[in-house]
Amino acid sequence: MYELAPTFGPIVCVVGARPNYMKMAPLLRAFRSDPTAPRTLLVHTGQHYDVAMNDRLFADLKLRAPDVNLDVGSGTHAQQTAEIMQRFEPVVDAAQPSCVVVVGDVNSTLACSLVAVKKAIPVVHVEAGLRSFDRLMPEEVNRLLTDQICDALYTTERSATENLRREGIPMERVHFVGNVMIDSLMASLDHAVPPGAVFADNGLDTALLAAERGFGLVTLHRPSNVDQHDSLAEALAILREISRKLPLIWPLHPRTRASIDRFGLWQAVDARRTFVLPPQGYLETLGLIKDATLVITDSGGIQEETTALGVPCLTMRENTERPITVEQGTNIVVGRDRTLIVQHANAILAGGGKRGRVPELWDGRASQRITAHLLPWLARRLESAYA
Repeated sequence: MYELAPTFGPIVCVVGARPNYMKMAPLLRAFRSDPTAPRTLLVHTGQHYDVAMNDRLFADLKLRAPDVNLDVGSGTHAQQTAEIMQRFEPVVDAAQPSCVVVVGDVNSTLACSLVAVKKAIPVVHVEAGLRSFDRLMPEEVNRLLTDQICDALYTTERSATENLRREGIPMERVHFVGNVMIDSLMASLDHAVPPGAVFADNGLDTALLAAERGFGLVTLHRPSNVDQHDSLAEALAILREISRKLPLIWPLHPRTRASIDRFGLWQAVDARRTFVLPPQGYLETLGLIKDATLVITDSGGIQEETTALGVPCLTMRENTERPITVEQGTNIVVGRDRTLIVQHANAILAGGGKRGRVPELWDGRASQRITAHLLPWLARRLESAYA
């Protein structure tokens, strides 16, 4: 039986953006349920931080308030990464952690990993090995570099393990455990807010929506889709065409709203058929995904959630770092190809579209598998260091 000495420092758990919270919440619960685990220190870098939205999301996920908020805010990738490192280092010096746990692929993931590894503190990456093979994506660079310097890497799908093998990562560091995002989804599904309640809360005509063949859910925020006039105008034209067939519900990301404002493109949105909402909470979003006829997105996490729920998903990107959602799930990568998107939307409306299955180990217990491996591994490592 392993036991971590009480003198060992905390497990520092880092979150920086909204998708990180869904990945970290089940891990924190799993650590808390194991009496041998060191205490945890939850650090929010403030990379993405909106007080109202974050408080709501933390409540939805039953995630405790952060112990430390670095309050970094926005900036260029270089500015943000450097600022996170500068502000995280004193936290690490004060806490003297047993290890640092990072999730996903945001700037906080890489920045905090760099700080820890330079201080010889073990770094653990949850959701390791995912690859889009597109280094123009900042997240791809974060993924590649983080995985090279981590001591334990937990993967969500077997292709991620193979990516790490090809990149020369020693296989004893890599462990296929499943998907912690799905842990959060399964724990929250019974509490998802029904779409009707979301529509009513936002003043939508529920009778009109009820008369339709369901609704489509849209989420778009990637720079490749929303940061340039032409790409955003193209995306909006595609959505307008799809909305003629199916009303669209669009919780609008602040980045996307700012771009529509900046480029003066609101006239491209058919307000009679596309219902723009403010950003929604996790439980509201989960309810919308669950009951949608189809989802159009550029989000990585929503590709996984739609696959887990069996909802057809059209990903408006040229690639995906989550190939299992295409190979086994309900996801189809369509870019901004209007013909392809209309074709698949028609197929979904006519017959339900692509049928998929839930991938291996996406069973809601990934966080328990991580804990079962991580705590004994950490105990051995630390006992050796203190011997």
